[in-house]
Amino acid sequence: MPKPLTLPKIVRRRSKIHDFGVFAAEPINKNKRIIDYGGELVRNRDSEPREERYLAQGCIWVFRVNRRWSRDAAVGGNIARFINHSCRPNCWIEVAGTTIWIRAARSIRKGEELTYDYATDGEQTIVCRCHPQCRNRF
Repeated sequence: MPKPLTLPKIVRRRSKIHDFGVFAAEPINKNKRIIDYGGELVRNRDSEPREERYLAQGCIWVFRVNRRWSRDAAVGGNIARFINHSCRPNCWIEVAGTTIWIRAARSIRKGEELTYDYATDGEQTIVCRCHPQCRNRF
């Protein structure tokens, strides 16, 4: 019988990057699965009005899974929706079917904020606040 998947402990609290963030409550090893990005699975064509509404509020809650599907974390989402963007992230994304896993890109210390690169293209309507010299401070 396969060993059950044990995920590391994480917590949500105020972030210096933007509003709330997610922080490691214990050390996390490189490549460890941390959490899946939860939310309602919706067709991309149906997610676009939601995305526009969330962007107007200064948030990115919709995560494109593939050409057909997106996850809307504002509906049925979990703590993963509070993981902030960084151009120098300590996490990476793994898409397995319609599941989106947040994984550690390197060893992460207890208390460190979790981040990943949102890899947003297009109009770039959200200001990046990951650090003062950010390449995406538009």
